[in-house]
Amino acid sequence: MEEPLHSVLLSQYQERCPGVCRFMVCIMSGARTTPAVFLLGCCALALGLGSGSLEHREAKHYIAAVYEHRSVLSPNPLELTSRQQALELMKQNLDIYEQQVMAAAQKGVQIIVFPEDGIHGFNFTRTSIYPFLDFMPSPRLVRWNPCLEPFRFNDTEVLQRLSCMAIKGQMFLVANLGTKQPCLRSDPRCPDDGRYQFNTDVVFSHNGTLVARYRKHNLYFEAAFDTPAHVDLVTFDTPFAGQFGMFTCFDILFFEPAIQLLRDSKVKHIVYPTAWMNQLPLLAAIEIQKAFATAFGVSVLAANIHHPTLGMTGSGIHTPLKSFWYHDMDNPEGHLIIAQVATNPLGLVGIENVTSETDPSHSKFLKILAGDLSCEKDAQEVHCEEAAKWNMNAPPTFHSEMMYDNFTLVPVWGKEGYVQACSNGLCCHLLYERPTLSEELYALGVFDGLHTVHGTYYIQVCALVKCGGLGFDTCGQEISEAQGLFDFHLWGNFSTSYIFPLFLTSGMTLDTPDQLGWENDHYYLRKSGLSSGLVTAALYGRLYERD
Repeated sequence: MEEPLHSVLLSQYQERCPGVCRFMVCIMSGARTTPAVFLLGCCALALGLGSGSLEHREAKHYIAAVYEHRSVLSPNPLELTSRQQALELMKQNLDIYEQQVMAAAQKGVQIIVFPEDGIHGFNFTRTSIYPFLDFMPSPRLVRWNPCLEPFRFNDTEVLQRLSCMAIKGQMFLVANLGTKQPCLRSDPRCPDDGRYQFNTDVVFSHNGTLVARYRKHNLYFEAAFDTPAHVDLVTFDTPFAGQFGMFTCFDILFFEPAIQLLRDSKVKHIVYPTAWMNQLPLLAAIEIQKAFATAFGVSVLAANIHHPTLGMTGSGIHTPLKSFWYHDMDNPEGHLIIAQVATNPLGLVGIENVTSETDPSHSKFLKILAGDLSCEKDAQEVHCEEAAKWNMNAPPTFHSEMMYDNFTLVPVWGKEGYVQACSNGLCCHLLYERPTLSEELYALGVFDGLHTVHGTYYIQVCALVKCGGLGFDTCGQEISEAQGLFDFHLWGNFSTSYIFPLFLTSGMTLDTPDQLGWENDHYYLRKSGLSSGLVTAALYGRLYERD
C-alpha cells in the first residue's frame, strides 16, 4: 500500500486555507512525522475544523453522503494469502473510496459512509481473513491520528489510508474493516489462535483523528469474526449535527445495540454500514432502513454493498419523512448519494393526531375500533347493518409461506372492504378503498411467532402484500412490480411498542405513511393517494424479550 501523499494533502490545504494559515507552525512532542503534516493539523485547528464553529453548530442542515460500493473481491477468499497480497487487493477498493471522498468534497459533504465488507470482501474463513485485518486500538483509551502518526502501531495501513482520506476531504468518514486484537490465554473467551477478530466500523473526524470504533454484535453467518464480550454502544459527536450512533447490518433487527443505543443517548442520526441481501416482501434493504428512520424519528445514513448477482443493493439517506435512495439490480457500478439532512429530524410518530374524525375513512376506522361495525358471533342481528356492507362475502382464510414463516392470510377483493386475519394473539385489520381495480391478487397476512431461518427472533407482523400470481400459494413470493392502488388503514393489537412501518411501492420505490400511531390499544398505519402500485405495506413488530 502506498505511503500517504503528504505533499498532496499540503497542497490541498493551501488551496483552502487563507495565507495566514499556511505559515503557522506547530510543535507536537513525540510525533513521528514530517513538518508538512504538522502544518496540516494546525491549519485545520486554525480554521475551527477540529472543534466546529458556532455557525456550524447552529446550522439547521448538514450535507451527508453514502456510497454503495461494488467491491473488488478476492478471487479465492478461502485461500491463505500474504499481508502484502491482501493490502494490494484492499488498495483497489480504497482507491475507489478516495475518488468518492474527493467527489463528495466538491459538493460540500460533511460526513460520508461506506458499506460493510467494502474494503476486504466476504466469504473468508477465520484463517484466510487474517492477512486482511488491521490492528485496532480503542479510541476510548488511545487518542490517535493514523495519517499523522503512521508508525505508532503495526499493521494499520488501512486505518492510515482512511485517516488521510478524511483529511483530504475535510469530512467525517465512516468505514468498515476487519480488525484484530491479541488476547491472553488466561481469558476464558480467548480463541485458540490467541486473538480476537472483529467486524469493525470506524469513524474519523475531518482532521483524521480516530474518534469512534464499533464492533459488530449480531453476526450473520460470519465464521471469520468473533462477537465482542460486551455490546458496544457507540456514539460520536460532530460539530455540524450533534451526536451520531452506529451499528452494522443485521444489528438493525435486535435490541442490542440498536434500540438500547437510542434509549440511552440523545442520538438523532445513525450511520449504518451494511452488506444486506434483499429479501422481499418484508426485508429489502431500503425498506428496513426507511422503516427504522420512521419508527424512531431519526436520520439513517445507510451504505450497502453493490453486488446485484447476490441480491445486494439498496442504500439511502433516510429521514422519517423523506428518503434519498438507490436500488439497482442492473447497473454493475457503485453509486454516490448526497443529500441535505435536517440536524433535528421531524417524525411521524409521537406527533398529535391531525386527522379529523369527520374524515369518512378515518371515521369508519374509529367505529370499527370501537366495535360499531363488527358483528359478534352470538348476536349476529345486532349492529350488523353497516358491517354487512363490508362482510357480505367473507373471504376465505388460507396459509402461505412468506419469508420462511407460515402466514395466515385472507384475500383482499373488490373496490372497498374490511378484512381481518388472526394468528395466536395477534389480529390484523385492513379497511380499504381502491380507486381502480387491477387484475392482481392482494392479501392481508398475519404472523405471530418465532422466526427461525437465517436468524432466530420473535416477530408480530401485519402485512398487506401483492401476491406473485393469482393463486393463493403465490402470496408471499418475492415481487417488485405492482399496479394496485389503495387508500387504507392497516392496524393490529400488537404486544410490543417496537414496530417498523414497512412501505414499498412498484419498482423498488419508497413511500411514507400519512399517519402512524396508537388508537384504542391498536397500532395503525394510514395512507391514501399512492403514486405507484403497492408492493408491501406492513407493520413489523419485534418482541425482543421472546428471542
